[in-house]
Amino acid sequence: MYFYLYHPHNHWNYIVAILKAKFMFCTQKLVLTTLIVLGCSFYLQSQDFYNQLFQNYDQYKETSLESRRFTHDQITPLIASLKGNDLFEVTRVGTSIEGRSLQLISFGKGDIDVFLWSQMHGDESTATMALFDIINFFKQDDFKQQKDNMLSKLRIHFLPMLNPDGAEKFTRRNALDVDINRDAVRLQSPESRTLKRVRDSLEADFGFNLHDQSTYYNASQTPKSAAISVLAPAYNYEKEVNTVRENSMKLIVYINAVLQEFIPGHVGRYNDDFEPRAFGDNIQKWGTSTVLIESGGFPGDPDKQFLRKLNFVSIVSAIRAIATTDYLKSNTEDYFKIPENDRKLFDLKLIGVSYELMGNTYILDLGINTPQIAAENNKGYYQKGRISDMGDLSTHYGYHSLDASDYSIVPA
Repeated sequence: MYFYLYHPHNHWNYIVAILKAKFMFCTQKLVLTTLIVLGCSFYLQSQDFYNQLFQNYDQYKETSLESRRFTHDQITPLIASLKGNDLFEVTRVGTSIEGRSLQLISFGKGDIDVFLWSQMHGDESTATMALFDIINFFKQDDFKQQKDNMLSKLRIHFLPMLNPDGAEKFTRRNALDVDINRDAVRLQSPESRTLKRVRDSLEADFGFNLHDQSTYYNASQTPKSAAISVLAPAYNYEKEVNTVRENSMKLIVYINAVLQEFIPGHVGRYNDDFEPRAFGDNIQKWGTSTVLIESGGFPGDPDKQFLRKLNFVSIVSAIRAIATTDYLKSNTEDYFKIPENDRKLFDLKLIGVSYELMGNTYILDLGINTPQIAAENNKGYYQKGRISDMGDLSTHYGYHSLDASDYSIVPA
């Protein structure tokens, strides 16, 4: 029996191109030289910054949030503790259907408003953890020059748990059994009305719509899981690109460059078909450059703690890129080079197993998944295996794969 487990070992395999040029000692050439040297310097500074964030992450990680299954009661003390810190301003901006508070955490004194909201779906909590890690980052004294620049240029706003009623049961929908992300037009849920009111009151320049996606997404035509997926949402059916959406695309290109340093090939891009009821599409339409970030799956990371770290690094790097305008150097054509999301990944793929039925033998592939099922144990879940598909699965992939050509299916 042979197991073939795909697992990328080298997160550092990244080739940096170095500009080389010949310069003449004249005024025009000297100006060109200066611009190129400054450009290289800015690039190296950015790369050094996000590499240091990655290396030093553990000192910022909020240790009270170790499991993805946490509730409003667990984040309330974390938010309350910020009220004694002069850096942060905490405002109660709304209430859920069941009466839980919706809190906005704001900091920075700049003119550019950056608004990040998480856990619109109650069971999508990876980025919520990362937001509290980012708060810890800004509390500390390191990276002073970079932080001073960010906080002088930007006003940053976190709404870390938009759907606390769903989080209470770790379910997608709210207490009304409504998908908040399909309530941007009718605005029936109080959580939806809060999100729109906050966006409108801020007239936010940039918005980060933070979610989790299925662990079974892969980067199109590759066996690599879509650990992080991104989207610059369309604001109309024609999928037009105005300045607002173009800025979203450029910022995503910047974020992708950061992520490729640590998870090469594991970034996907969502289909940009316009959804008129969705908040991302509408917030883009209302004038906020919106970036969707979805945390998927990564080998050996069932509790998404590595993906939490990647959220931390990529979001802080993006915030810095907004403050420095480094994202404007990105090319929108590179946005469309990010592989599209596909859903052709299993936890275990059995290849070429024999199956006898009514006297005939058939050759089948089996795709087996082991989704997490909520449970009262120390992890908050157990995993239950099931056959998700069978037949010719040659176009599909597995986190684990087994050549089962020497094996047969027999009754249990």
